[in-house]
Amino acid sequence: MDPIRNPYAPGAGQRPPELAGRDEQLDAFDVVLERVARGRPERSVVLTGLRGVGKTVLLNALRSAAVRAGWGTGKLEARPDQSLRRPLSSALHQAVRELGPAGGAGDHALGVIRSFAQREPVGASGRGRSAPRLRDRWNPGITAPAVAGRADSGDIEIDLVELLADLGGMAADTGRGIAVFIDEMQDLEPDDVSALCAAAHEISQTGLPLIVVGAGLPHLPAVLSASKSYSERLFRYSRIDRLDRAAADAALVRPAAEEGATFEPDALTAMYAATGGYPYFIQAYGKAVWDRAPGSPITAVDVEVASPEAEAELAVGFFGSRYERATPGEREYLRAMAEVAAAAGGTDDADAVPTAEVAAHLGRKPQSLSPARDALLKKGLIYSGERGLIAFTVPHFGRYLRENA
Repeated sequence: MDPIRNPYAPGAGQRPPELAGRDEQLDAFDVVLERVARGRPERSVVLTGLRGVGKTVLLNALRSAAVRAGWGTGKLEARPDQSLRRPLSSALHQAVRELGPAGGAGDHALGVIRSFAQREPVGASGRGRSAPRLRDRWNPGITAPAVAGRADSGDIEIDLVELLADLGGMAADTGRGIAVFIDEMQDLEPDDVSALCAAAHEISQTGLPLIVVGAGLPHLPAVLSASKSYSERLFRYSRIDRLDRAAADAALVRPAAEEGATFEPDALTAMYAATGGYPYFIQAYGKAVWDRAPGSPITAVDVEVASPEAEAELAVGFFGSRYERATPGEREYLRAMAEVAAAAGGTDDADAVPTAEVAAHLGRKPQSLSPARDALLKKGLIYSGERGLIAFTVPHFGRYLRENA
């Protein structure tokens, strides 16, 4: 069929034509916004899930909902070994600009953000890094003068509590709210995680209209809990998983219908078997099948013909790019994980496997494999949601390794 009219959109964080299966999260967030706006107590939100399930897409959709509600919003993506100060300052700067408070309140808020952004003590710009010299200081693009004595102590926890309290107060004065969206939240430095939890705790106690919405890998709740024991009560956790059959069908059928095309029932069954209901795979297979199908309706034969093309695209762009980041020793560990998962008879490569069994498969002591395992954890290729267990962060990665590595 005409590739120019192809409605499917595989891409990192790219919104699909039909955001299927996420109505529950969208509706719940609308309730959060309305409750906070009315001064009712409500928790911040954390989305967790494997890569390719649409966390970033959903995070962006929640931000759009906040914008429609008249809130000021800002977004950042956490990175390993990067201080939270600069990206958070930029995000909050944008949120304050969106609120557009006139006069002294707005200038004071911007001044506090500037104070927070420019206070970089030793180690704040990353572990082991030195504080920048005055002439090297980052400029947050704020013309308002820094507010001395607010959010500039150098202690990230004290400073972040003061910063969000001041901005929450300013938002309350405008009758609206501020929402900060943090992607890849599991990559925040431990001190920054602790500070963010403390600030969110303070905000929730005072009832100010400011919330944090985070997204990250499945072990993010463990990261937060390790920082502050009360974090499990501080956030509303939502596990983002694969789509069920009805939602997966809708993600394919509705965009096709907009272009005057249909799927035969057997084709939808074949698509679900191939994709496992994972949103990124649905878009990748949908695009390949559309381009290969001679016409409508799309059949199971069309899916069979196009599947090698979709698999080849995923092998390079989704799986291969991650596999190439691993060293030879780390790849050996990944392959062992895949073999152990298959031997256990699991139905899904997302299932966790014991580290002791991986070591036994390799004929090595678990301690000798710690460097490879720790490096893979840091690279985000595996995660540990429970002591002694590890799993792939990417769905179907084990199958890819068994077939291609």
